[in-house]
Amino acid sequence: MIRNFLLDLLFPKFCFSCQREGSYLCKDCKATLDILRSHQKYNTEHLKDLYWALPYQNPLVKNLIGKFKYKPFVRSLSKPLSLLIINHFQLIENPPSFLGGGSEFILIPVPLEKRRLKWRGFNQAEELAKELSKFLKIPMVGNCLLKIKNTFPQVELSEEEREKNVLGAFLVKNKNGIKGKKILLVDDIFTTGSTLKECARVLKESGAREVVGVVIARG
Repeated sequence: MIRNFLLDLLFPKFCFSCQREGSYLCKDCKATLDILRSHQKYNTEHLKDLYWALPYQNPLVKNLIGKFKYKPFVRSLSKPLSLLIINHFQLIENPPSFLGGGSEFILIPVPLEKRRLKWRGFNQAEELAKELSKFLKIPMVGNCLLKIKNTFPQVELSEEEREKNVLGAFLVKNKNGIKGKKILLVDDIFTTGSTLKECARVLKESGAREVVGVVIARG
């Protein structure tokens, strides 16, 4: 608590929307975000479902995620961004079963390749998963799904190119740790879904019972 107080005193936070001091996303600006109050079912061969809180087209959402992922890398944005996901869980009429925890669930973040991790200094999906783990009381397993292939940034590629780009890019290190588990696969954005689908395929083929995607926003 004292450490956080001193950090806020020396390095005050300002809302990225209105510049008000106190937080990176003030209550008034957060209130302008239309967090989804319904769940839109999504299902593919390996990905059982997908939860997202907001459309990525929203300028404020895009700005916040951009500040989180790109320079100057505001790592502590993981808290307000994960709270958007949590609020979505709380607002929908039929809350997901994992909202109450459960020993059959684990959280797994989409991994970064070593080169990208070194450049950013942290894995943004892992930072989100840590915050979600605290709230959901579901353990995060951050060392079983690995990225073993250097890929091009997905944002620069077409849908077909994205699928080829991530094919064979992921590996499960500890299959016993996920066998029979229901996995919440955490990332920041879902656009074409190539990355989450490939991760889900590898996880299912390694023994996971089911894989559900959880992201801040969908493009």
